[in-house]
Amino acid sequence: MNASRKKVILFLSVLVPLVVAMLFGVRIETEIDFGFLPRIYAAINFTTFILLIIALVLIKKGNRIWHERLIKIAVGLTTLFLLLYITYHSTTDSTHFGGEGFIKYVYFFILITHIMLSVLVIPLVLFSLGWAMDKDFVQHKRIARIALPIWMYVAITGVVVYLLISPYYT
Repeated sequence: MNASRKKVILFLSVLVPLVVAMLFGVRIETEIDFGFLPRIYAAINFTTFILLIIALVLIKKGNRIWHERLIKIAVGLTTLFLLLYITYHSTTDSTHFGGEGFIKYVYFFILITHIMLSVLVIPLVLFSLGWAMDKDFVQHKRIARIALPIWMYVAITGVVVYLLISPYYT
């Protein structure tokens, strides 16, 4: 992989989490109620999770073309998720989890691991894609074995976080 692509991947891997973190402190006033977005981006996360499973099955069967197509769709959906997530959280007050007892610890464990791994998965997925684009399938496979399960975890835990917090949305 060439040096310029590596620089872009590293730049995006730092920029995206920083922008998301900074936008949590920004409140954009709007007449539009974006309260419908969490269920949409939960559906996007679920769809991404399913596509990743199918892409994994397809590549194990040797179907590189459909594997590549589904991964590209999953990247697009993840990007759409991120844009909707930023839109929601920059226009809407945060919802606080109202559960108590054991479920509260479960929720926060899932949420914290989801957030930490969502930051980590960015460079993993981008490097994996970069090596695939360069047709360096040895490097691609090496990093994809790490990236794919983390990406799947992030996608499905996004759905779980939504399901756990959705009763507390106003």
